[in-house]
Amino acid sequence: MAQALSAADLQRRHELEGAPDPFPSLVDDSPAKPRAPRSNGVLDTDSQEAFPSLAPAAQPGNKPAASAWGANAGPRIKPQAAKQPLVSDSFILSSIDLSTAGKDGKPISLGEVMRQVMAQYKVKLDASTNQKSHQTTFYLKSESKKELEKAKKSLLALLSPTVTLTLNAPASTIPTIIGPKGVTLKQVRDQTNVKIDIPRRDTLAPANGHANGGAHSASGTATPQPTSPIDGDEEEEPTVPITITGPQPLAYEAQALLNEIIATKRSRTTQRVRDIPEHVLPFLLPRRAAFEAAAEGGEITLSLNAAAREITVSGDREAVTRVVDSIKSAVEYFKTETIPLKLTLPKRQHRLLTGKNAEEIMAKARCAVIVPKAEDASEEITIWGKATDVGLGVQAVMEKANSAYIHEFPLPGPIALSRQLLTYMVRVNYPKTLATTNPGVQVYTPPAATWERASVLNVDIIGEKPKVDAAVSQFSALIGKLFGATKEVPIDWLVHRIINSNKNAKKIKGFHEAHNVLVFFPPESAEQSSVLLVYDPTSPNASPSPVEKAKNLEDVEKELLKMARDAADVKTQIVNVEKKWHDAVVGRGGTTLNAIIGEDKTLSIKVGAEAGQSTEDAILVRGISADVDRAVGEILKIVEDAKNDEIVSSYAVEFEIDREFVGRIVGAGGASVKRLRDTLGVKIDFSDEGEGADKEREKEVVSGGKKKKGGAAAHQKSRVKIVGRKENVEEAKRRIQAHAERLADETSEVLKIPHQYHSSLIGQNGKYVTRLEEKYGVKITFPREAHADGEGKTREQLKADEVLVKGGRKGVAQAKQELMDAVEFEKESNNVVKFTVPSRSVARILGKGGATINEIKDNTGAQIDVDKASDDSASANITVRGTKKAITEAKAAILAISEQVQEETTATVEVPSKFHRTIIGAGGQGLKDLIARCGGPTDSKAQAGLIRFPRQGEPSDEVRLRGEPKLVAKLKAELEKTVKTLKDRVVLGVEVPVAQHRALIGRGGQHLNDLQNRTGAQIQFPGSRSYTQVGEPENAADLAGVDPANIVKVSGPRAACEKAIEELKSQIKPPAPEGVTGTITVPLKYHYAVSQQGNLFRQLRSFGVHVDQSAQPSKPAVPPQPASQAGNGTARIDDADDAGASAGVSWQVVPNYQDAEEGESVWTLKARDEAGLERALKLVKEGLEHAEKMSHVGFLTLPDRSMFPRIVGAKGSNVARLRNESGADITVNRDDNTIVIVGSETAIETAKEAILKMTTNSGGRGRGRRED
Repeated sequence: MAQALSAADLQRRHELEGAPDPFPSLVDDSPAKPRAPRSNGVLDTDSQEAFPSLAPAAQPGNKPAASAWGANAGPRIKPQAAKQPLVSDSFILSSIDLSTAGKDGKPISLGEVMRQVMAQYKVKLDASTNQKSHQTTFYLKSESKKELEKAKKSLLALLSPTVTLTLNAPASTIPTIIGPKGVTLKQVRDQTNVKIDIPRRDTLAPANGHANGGAHSASGTATPQPTSPIDGDEEEEPTVPITITGPQPLAYEAQALLNEIIATKRSRTTQRVRDIPEHVLPFLLPRRAAFEAAAEGGEITLSLNAAAREITVSGDREAVTRVVDSIKSAVEYFKTETIPLKLTLPKRQHRLLTGKNAEEIMAKARCAVIVPKAEDASEEITIWGKATDVGLGVQAVMEKANSAYIHEFPLPGPIALSRQLLTYMVRVNYPKTLATTNPGVQVYTPPAATWERASVLNVDIIGEKPKVDAAVSQFSALIGKLFGATKEVPIDWLVHRIINSNKNAKKIKGFHEAHNVLVFFPPESAEQSSVLLVYDPTSPNASPSPVEKAKNLEDVEKELLKMARDAADVKTQIVNVEKKWHDAVVGRGGTTLNAIIGEDKTLSIKVGAEAGQSTEDAILVRGISADVDRAVGEILKIVEDAKNDEIVSSYAVEFEIDREFVGRIVGAGGASVKRLRDTLGVKIDFSDEGEGADKEREKEVVSGGKKKKGGAAAHQKSRVKIVGRKENVEEAKRRIQAHAERLADETSEVLKIPHQYHSSLIGQNGKYVTRLEEKYGVKITFPREAHADGEGKTREQLKADEVLVKGGRKGVAQAKQELMDAVEFEKESNNVVKFTVPSRSVARILGKGGATINEIKDNTGAQIDVDKASDDSASANITVRGTKKAITEAKAAILAISEQVQEETTATVEVPSKFHRTIIGAGGQGLKDLIARCGGPTDSKAQAGLIRFPRQGEPSDEVRLRGEPKLVAKLKAELEKTVKTLKDRVVLGVEVPVAQHRALIGRGGQHLNDLQNRTGAQIQFPGSRSYTQVGEPENAADLAGVDPANIVKVSGPRAACEKAIEELKSQIKPPAPEGVTGTITVPLKYHYAVSQQGNLFRQLRSFGVHVDQSAQPSKPAVPPQPASQAGNGTARIDDADDAGASAGVSWQVVPNYQDAEEGESVWTLKARDEAGLERALKLVKEGLEHAEKMSHVGFLTLPDRSMFPRIVGAKGSNVARLRNESGADITVNRDDNTIVIVGSETAIETAKEAILKMTTNSGGRGRGRRED
């Protein structure tokens, strides 16, 4: 439990200062919250602790607690006892609230409160008030520290307002706050004497209530809100509002205690770096190891969301913070250090600059390539990199863009035909088929979003030229077969679903069998009112005759249009049937209604109140006209039968089906037939034919006195009897016969597939085999492992290497082909190699959080399983699956790591902690350089484990080394040498005028780095991050009179420092000689116009003139914008002629210098020579003349900022042009929708009209103009 804050600390924390004298003359007239008097429970008169007895009388009941005033309950005064030392304390209150301290709502004075506390707790209490500061100081004395603390809390409670705080605690921390059996929460309550409420989870509202620390005062006094502890970048977690009610300081004390509990629990966090610029992201990906190293050994996980351009970091809170800071620093670095270069390349070459090719460009040239989206017509790409790398980036981009042969195949037109051909190819996945047939070739089709607006549709075929030529030849052959083989049929998209329903599935499938025509319905979301017909060019029965193609397409078109007319002939009919007959229409459990609607459910029937009519006697039937007429007839017949009390439920029908289909129709455990019975409310019985019928059939198959084997078995029948209502019986019969017909077309085939490939073909959770079953409408059964008791076997007796495919003939053939293709692929890519490695190398092979093994998997494409060995095992088994190449690469990488571990040794070096940061260097660069000097690896991941410094906060100077023995020895020697050098390090100061610091540092620190490398010393200029960390210079006394801004610190070996100081002094330029001066008086009201927002001073400095001003204006550059007034005709643009173009546009004009600041400023111009001075004076005078003309200010307010980029133009080109043309100064605000125009009245009107013209032209682009 965290230590409680003292009352005085709480008062200072919450700034309860500045109240008037709170002594008895101060009375609060507002109604006070009643406080219970001593007689009703605040003081317990039976308590031996509060009122110790004066004589050792017998104690009733249990033995009371020992008194706080002595060791026992004897007399209070013991002459011979040693006197207890007094404990004292004091605190200051700046504001006192007595509204909650009264009795029964009556006001109470401060003196009465103090007497009440002294009576309740054995303390002495005094108070004094400083009338000037209005602060009251309380002095407490007691023989018991415990009593003193109780008295202090009681006094604070009586003199402080009651407040209610709401703390939003993460849901995961609630169990910790409550503690085992509520112990922790009880301790907080007992320590602070406040009420803490934690709601149950099931009572929480979706919102989290008040923000953390939000408070409202019960006494009407506002209370300060502490800062929320939740970081806005952290991943959001559900929170629970905890309510704390009590005296203000004690409530805040309880809140602090709870926040400490929350902080100890939330040691892990998740943060995101969002909105990473698109061109910066490629630079960050190769730096993953550097970001992980920033964790300094902390456990973190990095994940990338490329689409959202964000990186998520999860793990230890401190490590996550360091990694996020490292990522943000890298983002800022690349934002400022990289420049863009734009190139124009044909759109087809853009495909060669993405994915792995883009990564190779980054690795080779350290440049990122940003290409426009495929649907964007732009051919401009952007290369981002440092100025020194962009040239190499252009070279790398051009190499990749020309690294493969690209054939751009334009689809034949007109464009409508091109779209038909492309639709067919995409729907049958022909690009994949073509690429599979021609290995090494990639085929790309245009994005669907560009089909409608494109005038030409091209298919790109990429690869080596001989392979591309072969693919082009095959592609051309397909195009030739598709000439005259496509046709679009106009059919309203609203009826596509009806035509393409299960009811018509067999008919549409029959179009291919009868006419060799494929039917492609567009996606429903496209709302496209056309259906594509294609005479299948891949079918072996396809005719090359154009006449034959056209005839078959026309036949299918007629059938489809007829189906569309039938589907579109939708009507609604209301049948009035007395409500008492509705149950007969609906049937038990809706069975009769289900039979009327049918299996395809193309009808909608609403009965009674559901029909939404004025009477409940109505039955509403809606659907295709023919179906509606049929359903209405059946409803009327059912009602008529019910009226006549005909027993129609005894209607029976019998028919035969092949016996071999009975089991499939009945279903597992009778599930299918039970579902049919429940749906239609009929009784269904299956029975075999009698013996007589069998014998008769056997006679018929006898030929020449010999029985034909298998004849009877092939024609065995089962009889089906259905009993129930006639309509339901007929529907059940139709469904059973339809099912039998489907089964009659069913076939099965057993495929020989080695057992080792079964798991890959099945997929995770049956993913792949389920897709095949749904795609081809078949059932695929793999053998299961048989247990000793026989359970787990499949119904079919399959061997370990057999797979059963069952379904329609065509579906079985297609599923078989795809399965066998997959097996061939698996044979090539699913090789398995097993080997062992020493157990102690497993941890290194896996890496932190599996990072190393995952990297090997990603780089090689192999699947790797590591069997972690037991503690007593010397080796561990590793299984690698994949292609032979992938297995070889993965095994080599694993064994290389294992060999490194076997050859490693460890060592330690004592390095004082004050030198750790210096040796590590910025971003770990110092360590990298040290390892490189010793001949170590250059890869950052390989470097990561070589040198380990103690974690931040650990009081240790021990640095651990681990690696190859020779390298460890070199690193140890180098570290010891570096430590020795650092111990001999000195810090010296040198005076360098601050104006020359920038030149000595150089662009990007180039001059400074060169100087440090030459001399071996470190140089810190004022303002640098490490300036204060290096300590005070030894020669500080010699620099006592020097401006601190001019002192540069040089640290390192003394000889190196002296050499660096000598070079620095040699590079200091002598002060410029005294030049000529001149003065000119500038009215303060013209200051901003003359200075041109500082541009004038920069221009003067460019030719050696500096300006000193005797006074600066205090008022803003332009007068404030007047408030908008409705109906002000001069202040708004709402004329009838411009109503369409300027709706919501405001134009307000005010005099520029009407309320301008009076007074003048004398400008002193210091120049190197007389010519420069004359030139400067001329510029200032021209500025004064220009300022006098700036007589008016116009405020042009647009409805929104959408047009601002167009107004400003590329790099401000449009604004600059408008300034030159109008002579007015134009400022486009960043924070609102107002453009400020300053100039003469004519100039600002000209500028306004030009701006409005730009907005009008843009808004009207592509639209016709209406003439009234």
